[in-house]
Amino acid sequence: MLASGDPLFYGVARYLCDRLGEERFEVLPHVSSMQLAFARVKESWEEAFLTNLASHPLETVLDRIRVAETVGLFTSDRDDPRKVARELLARGLDYFHAYVCENLGTPNERVTQGELTDIVEMEFSPLNVMILKRKPGHPGRRAGTVGYRLFGNPDDVFAQSRPKSGLITQEEVRAIALARLNIQPGSVVWDIGAGSGAVAIEAAQLANPGIVYAIEQDVADYHLIEANAETFHVKNVRAILGRAPAVFQGLPAPDAIFIGGTGKDTAGLLSAAFAALLPGGRLVANVATLESLNATYATLKSLAPPVQVLLVNVARGTEQLETLRFEANNPTFLLNVTKPG
Repeated sequence: MLASGDPLFYGVARYLCDRLGEERFEVLPHVSSMQLAFARVKESWEEAFLTNLASHPLETVLDRIRVAETVGLFTSDRDDPRKVARELLARGLDYFHAYVCENLGTPNERVTQGELTDIVEMEFSPLNVMILKRKPGHPGRRAGTVGYRLFGNPDDVFAQSRPKSGLITQEEVRAIALARLNIQPGSVVWDIGAGSGAVAIEAAQLANPGIVYAIEQDVADYHLIEANAETFHVKNVRAILGRAPAVFQGLPAPDAIFIGGTGKDTAGLLSAAFAALLPGGRLVANVATLESLNATYATLKSLAPPVQVLLVNVARGTEQLETLRFEANNPTFLLNVTKPG
């Protein structure tokens, strides 16, 4: 089989490993088109964010692009350079200089550079690599966390994936949960089912110089944790990609655990988390349905009674013309236990 470039870099080799077995073939790589593209524009790609839009659609990586200095994209028929430029401009991410490298290594190779507003108007060959370089001194990357709270920040300051926006732990619920976790400086904290990382990031600000492990099985959300941590300039969050409780092995024992969703095996997850918790440690679980409430309460009661349970109903005030009304958030339940010392 002849595959251009490096088949182990977003190429066919992974497919062959899965289907044939790695012992059935060998790989003879050549220079990848991504490497050629960076060579053509004479930019380092040591710390660049690199991805393939054919397997990772643009909407799932926009937040990684937003905070990156340099970006390398294998584009696709669906997310071509024109669409990438259009979507970035629509979100105010106009601080990138763009390069589109077409038909690399062929006689009709071409490299085009320009502003995103220029790229929107151009046509390109389907075989292209797009490089984005942040303009020097642009304030798109926040210089600090001035204006952010230590915890209980508004939901919309955290980047969230679509269509799951709105599933973040609400700011009021987050504040109550962090209070019940009683995080101290130097604490080790696990955030299981971390989503976009809102709880993990605020827990890290409370735990500093301790460490927070944000465990998430969804790849898009895993990248959002890293992007949000960079936005808040939080250095003590460690994003862990994997499924709980399988990834618990090897992590330092926690002083506090937050569980944002129990999944199908409620008893198994809670039992494994509680077993890992240090004596005197706190476990707080957030659930949204009555079925999850019943299963979580029964399991925690069998592990460490008594179980404290809160039904959190929050309505936020909003102005309509010259009047004030309230919009109710979906109710949610917080359950917490302390492991005997």
